[in-house]
Amino acid sequence: MMAEADADIAAAYDARAMEYVAVAGSIEQMDARDAVVIAAWRDRTPGLLLDAGCGPGHWTEFLSPDGRAVQGIDLSAEFIATARAGHPGIRFDLGSFRDLPFEAGSVGGILAWYSLIHTPPDDIPGILDEFARVLAPGGSILIGFFDGEPREPFSHAVAPAYFWSAEALAAVLAAAGFEVVSSETRGRESGEISARPHGSLIARAAAGTLVHTQPEEDRA
Repeated sequence: MMAEADADIAAAYDARAMEYVAVAGSIEQMDARDAVVIAAWRDRTPGLLLDAGCGPGHWTEFLSPDGRAVQGIDLSAEFIATARAGHPGIRFDLGSFRDLPFEAGSVGGILAWYSLIHTPPDDIPGILDEFARVLAPGGSILIGFFDGEPREPFSHAVAPAYFWSAEALAAVLAAAGFEVVSSETRGRESGEISARPHGSLIARAAAGTLVHTQPEEDRA
């Protein structure tokens, strides 16, 4: 069953999906610096890549040069329909981060690019546990976020969202068995889609172990 918070997020994005696609639905509309960060992570991360919160699928396609194995997942049915229509060679699933459709240890890397911003902060640890479950030992997450006072809510154009900092995320990630290996922050320039400060980090799952702190029956 979809959590109430997920249902609210899905409904909000379904209602404004076409508006979103018009202003932020292609790689050409993204900041070139973000593409550099994501490409570097992609190229050094082996195995299946999951775009968690794939939206209309533009970053998912970016992760798949030369037939690279990638999949996308999103709460919004409108986004998934758009992604499937625009990128027919890639698999896109409608679903929640809370219960991913993957075997334990089967995913090489997870891109969560601005897709955790709407998740209530108290729910983040459980989602990171689920990411840890599906990641292969040594697999990594690349997270994009709005840099600010950790857990402070703000009025996002689509749905309520929360600021994070690299330091605050690092502490939550550590509890789920991850180690932050790099992070970056920057202010915005004129013409970018958002005026709020940007942050991203890469965290790696513990090598040689499958981190999973929630019993299987509790993940539904």
